[in-house]
Amino acid sequence: MRKRILSQGAEVVSTVDKNWLDLEGLAQAEVSSEDAAHPIESALVPNTGSGWRAAQTGKQTVRLLFDTPQKIRGIRLVFQENERERTHEFLLRWSADSGQSYREIARQQYNFSPPGTTQEFEDYAVELHGLTTLELTIVPDIGGGSAYASIAQLRLA
Repeated sequence: MRKRILSQGAEVVSTVDKNWLDLEGLAQAEVSSEDAAHPIESALVPNTGSGWRAAQTGKQTVRLLFDTPQKIRGIRLVFQENERERTHEFLLRWSADSGQSYREIARQQYNFSPPGTTQEFEDYAVELHGLTTLELTIVPDIGGGSAYASIAQLRLA
């Protein structure tokens, strides 16, 4: 595993320059809830806002349903928490049969501890052939607190 420790305020740069997919044109998004001020497009489309945020606390799901099967080689997830200390967990999985069955890509927990640790950055190199559905489930606070799930960025290449 390659790993880097980034200092506070350092710009995160991917080790591989990717050609991100136009998710707006290729897929339909389903969300379990959505804050009107933070729509899913803000996380999927570069430079369009501060990311997606759920309208309700607790476990949330974001699902991308592709019009045609895709070949995916990279996934970037960025989560941001500037206000409260919490541990969140996410499950990222994919389907080649329109959601009839899924394969797990990653399951991870992360501790946010503002003001020091405020951003989780995940960059996965994958080989997903025939992807029709990508699903991200987020438990915003595994301790049972009243946190809102959010995603600063979700990109696919």
